[in-house]
Amino acid sequence: MLSYPIPAHAQTVVEETIKKSRFITYLVHTVGTDEAKRIIQDIRQQHPAARHHCWAYVAGAPNDSQQLGFSDDGEPSGTAGKPMLAQLMGSGLGEVTAIVVRYYGGVMLGTGGLVKAYGGGVQLALKHLERQLKIPKKTYRLDCQYAQLAEVERIIQRFQGDIIDTQFTEQVRVLIALPESFLAECHDALTHFSRGELLLQQQ
Repeated sequence: MLSYPIPAHAQTVVEETIKKSRFITYLVHTVGTDEAKRIIQDIRQQHPAARHHCWAYVAGAPNDSQQLGFSDDGEPSGTAGKPMLAQLMGSGLGEVTAIVVRYYGGVMLGTGGLVKAYGGGVQLALKHLERQLKIPKKTYRLDCQYAQLAEVERIIQRFQGDIIDTQFTEQVRVLIALPESFLAECHDALTHFSRGELLLQQQ
């Protein structure tokens, strides 16, 4: 899987007033649909008096259609969730949930006005959103001698890997998360250092 942009911060919030209705747009970093649904519920509870809590999410990688979702939450069908999702998908972001909270101001916006308000809120929030690159990693196991551990850690870090867990018994068992794109180079470096003794085993 290729790398993709995700939100750099936990939450970005923007607010607009359109024809007396107050629209508050949240963009939240969420990993997976369960977390996305939990965040939607949290924000719903923060704004119990709001008329609508519309949402859309791309909760995994941008190309993972299994982790897309949206809701109009009582607005006319197609006027809120879909335009919000269209903005998220157009941004190329992954692991992001958008929630637009609307406090109704008494003036009807019409379907075109609603599409513009909800889609526009997400578009505005995206302009303020800072991004970082996510490099998907796979998990590997490595058994090494105590004397080899410091160099093993240096090699893993050199190839943007993370040490998830270390278990000390007769040997050291290290659990490693490593970008797939660096697997061959990391394997070669470990083999060269240990003269063929160290092997990465996929979990």
